[in-house]
Amino acid sequence: MSDQPMSHPTSSLDAETVRAIEAIVLVAVEPVPTEQLAQLLEQPIVVIDRLCAEVASAYADAGHGFQLVKVAGGYRYQTHPDLSPYVERFLLDGQRARMSGAALETLAIVAYKQPLSRAQIASIRGVDPDAVLRTLQARGYVTEVGRDSGPGQAVLFGTTSMFLEKLGVNALADLPPIGQFVPGADVVEALEHGLRIDPPADARA
Repeated sequence: MSDQPMSHPTSSLDAETVRAIEAIVLVAVEPVPTEQLAQLLEQPIVVIDRLCAEVASAYADAGHGFQLVKVAGGYRYQTHPDLSPYVERFLLDGQRARMSGAALETLAIVAYKQPLSRAQIASIRGVDPDAVLRTLQARGYVTEVGRDSGPGQAVLFGTTSMFLEKLGVNALADLPPIGQFVPGADVVEALEHGLRIDPPADARA
């Protein structure tokens, strides 16, 4: 890694804008559109693009393990491609941990009501589902399946073939029926047993 400090924009206004860009992109779940950054920071789009390019270059020159990249018309942080073996090892290690009740509940909601947006999941669960959705996506049980046709075109989530494989069912229609979509203890328990990486001791006996 380079010992040279990260270069800073030429003006104090640029520096403050860069700090704001970093803060916004850091907390964003999806790429932040250039137009939205320009509007929020009251700067021309060309200035936002220039500053983001400078920041991305500075990160690369400093040898950081993350990048600021432009994808789908917006900016996001992502891990450096050459570090993927370590990231994959971390994610796989996390799969050995038992899934939380919140994750199981969210997975049940997606499985029975898909496709769903984050807002729809939040309205059912009553809490922000972002962290749990990231966990479920990392484990390969939930993925983006499309976009809503309404205003904002929110990302819609659904379950994956791995989800069906882990539960041992051929299709979503084979899932047990559930009244009024209130996950009961038996459904949550079935999900937990089906998705557990390591089978319980009594199953191995």
